[in-house]
Amino acid sequence: MGNVGIWQLLIVAVIIILLFGTKKLRTLGSDLGSSVKGFKKAMASEEEKKAMDEKEQSDTIATKETIENKDEKQV
Repeated sequence: MGNVGIWQLLIVAVIIILLFGTKKLRTLGSDLGSSVKGFKKAMASEEEKKAMDEKEQSDTIATKETIENKDEKQV
């Protein structure tokens, strides 16, 4: 009773096509694809931003250590 076979899936697909039409399904698929693409782009952008922030922090720490070392040598 819990198993879904290929025939049940085909019947559901035919009903969906009859209800919505192929044009509506095409635009729905296109919209879904562009949404996924936008989500992936946003995730990549967030990772790049995080990497840049980490690099800036490490550069700031390195600069601070260099300044402290110069101050110690002068004293």
